[in-house]
Amino acid sequence: MVTHTPAPTVSDETGLVRAPDRRRVLIGMGAFGGVALVAFVMAIAIGSVWIPPGDVVSILFGGSSTETGWEAIVRDIRLPRSITAALCGAGLAVAGVQMQTLFRNPLAGPYVLGISSGASLGVALVVLTAGASGTTGFLSGLGAFGDLGLAVASAAGSTLVLTLVLAVSRRVESIATVLIVGLMFGQVVLAMTTVLIAGADPERIQAYLVWSFGSFRGVSWDELRILAPVVIVAGAAVWLTAKQLNAMLLGERYAASLGVDVRRTRRITVVLASLVAGVVTAFAGPIAFIGVAVPHLARAVLGTIDHRYLLPASALGGAAVALVAEIGAQLPGRAGVLPLNAVTALIGAPVVIWVVVRNTRSTAGF
Repeated sequence: MVTHTPAPTVSDETGLVRAPDRRRVLIGMGAFGGVALVAFVMAIAIGSVWIPPGDVVSILFGGSSTETGWEAIVRDIRLPRSITAALCGAGLAVAGVQMQTLFRNPLAGPYVLGISSGASLGVALVVLTAGASGTTGFLSGLGAFGDLGLAVASAAGSTLVLTLVLAVSRRVESIATVLIVGLMFGQVVLAMTTVLIAGADPERIQAYLVWSFGSFRGVSWDELRILAPVVIVAGAAVWLTAKQLNAMLLGERYAASLGVDVRRTRRITVVLASLVAGVVTAFAGPIAFIGVAVPHLARAVLGTIDHRYLLPASALGGAAVALVAEIGAQLPGRAGVLPLNAVTALIGAPVVIWVVVRNTRSTAGF
């Protein structure tokens, strides 16, 4: 008689899934959601003109403010910027979870593995052939179809690089080797991008440099109509694969023994992660560290690696971190703006260092 052997249930330190503490999960998600909500309001309130949070909330719910002109500032400038930050942070964090699971690598992420570099190449190709001009950035003059083409090209570039890295990772066992390969692919793509922009006019080169710093400020309501559906629909699709991702943590052979179509799961993961990372990069630039750091923060706060809870928690955490970074980039009380990537590095680099120290024993310890 053949008996069914249940999947092993052990601690997270071995990389396998265990039953989560529901109370801790709820508290953790509530904390991430609360920080994201407060940061969302403060990101709208802080800027060259201070708008009291009470007035911000009133305007958001259709009320009036105590000063003329604040409604236009909130609705036309700061609200789309804050929504963009929340969506980009959530999307990058979810993509980071996917890649860390797919590669079983605690340091995998859109920026680290060169995915953002591939997306940047797609952006450069579209911009150089679209004839966009001006000093306001890449998106000026492209129009609705240009925005869509930009997103498609960026996603295609990120998919190409991620597919190449995935192909190499299946032939090596070392985490360090996979990371080095990802970095080298990123450098190759970066070199190609540099060649493409080398012959561009000075205004276009300046626009590219500004874009490469990362920013949530250049996205309008029209562009959000492309960004928001992609991130939301892709995020929902990723959550539907949570059980398959849990099984992948046990190894591809064990996942196959549980009835998981490993190849199909791998393809879906690559497409969704690349799509989100590519679209976010197209509109906000290559944002570093959020995709690597936030999933680890979510695991530490929730105390579980169960993707049913980890994915929504990472989305909330990513939104919160991106909004906090946007607040930090605004230099409250001054007219200048810090490069967004500088702020995300200050937030994410300590988390990455902690992960490296914590996971020196094995590649499955994330």
